[in-house]
Amino acid sequence: MPEIHAKFTIGEEHDGGRADAVLGTLLDISRSTAASWCAEGWLTRAGKPVAKSDRLRTGDIVAADVPELPDPLAVVVEPIDDLKILGDDEHFVVIDKPVGVAAHPSPGWVGPTVVGGLAAAGYRISTSGAGERQGIVHRLDVGTSGVMVVAKTEHAYNVLKQAFRDRTVEKEYHALVQGLPDPLEGTIDAPIGRHPGHDWRFAVIDDGRDSVTHYKVLEAFGRASLVEVHLETGRTHQIRVHFSALRHPCAGDLTYGADPRLAAELGLTRQWLHARKLGFTHPGTGNWVEYESAYPQDLQYALDALERGDV
Repeated sequence: MPEIHAKFTIGEEHDGGRADAVLGTLLDISRSTAASWCAEGWLTRAGKPVAKSDRLRTGDIVAADVPELPDPLAVVVEPIDDLKILGDDEHFVVIDKPVGVAAHPSPGWVGPTVVGGLAAAGYRISTSGAGERQGIVHRLDVGTSGVMVVAKTEHAYNVLKQAFRDRTVEKEYHALVQGLPDPLEGTIDAPIGRHPGHDWRFAVIDDGRDSVTHYKVLEAFGRASLVEVHLETGRTHQIRVHFSALRHPCAGDLTYGADPRLAAELGLTRQWLHARKLGFTHPGTGNWVEYESAYPQDLQYALDALERGDV
């Protein structure tokens, strides 16, 4: 992105608006990008940095002095040492995504990506998707590990995208949640949308999008329970938000209310949430295929500690 040096006089139509929302509109950038530029001090009013939550008033003069920035959507080709391949044919590649890896580049993310890791491993993905998300038909959070499929061809891309839209893909997750859910097996049907007070969080809200989660307790340990989760919908942070709303947040998920003391005792630095199994109709043969991912070391360590009664 080239340098930006500009001044804006706030008009009546933006009087009282939040700085990140107003400046995002005026600069033609996302609200989250405007918020990050505020945090960097690149947006000022009367010589003082504008905070993202500041209210702007008619007649305010805001200056933007933004240095040249690298393209946030550029794919950085870099190997990912612990990226495991669970399945690979001419139509798709199924990976075991490690924690700390994003599905694709996005503004604000500077770490490794599945797209870049596959490119570094010699995979050539050719689909109509945007350049930074070639072959991506679904995503896992950066802090969530497990099985994920990436389409290689245009045909597989279209078929798999439709399968996710039609909810014919079987997505099984395992989560370690605090306490013991009651009932031990059930469905959480609660709409999810952006948190009204925190742009980077989601919450159960009345006007949110339809969100349905099915769960079953596999094992209870007292302070935490291992649950099997099946998603009927695929909202951002869905499992984390739904269990937090039940007051049984995923262990280690400090963003959604988990107990930091339990996280420390379990050695967790992220939410205990793993995409355990993925099943779908093969876009080439029409046969049903399933792939499964074992727990990574950090999640297994926490589970072992609970099983031994150390926590």
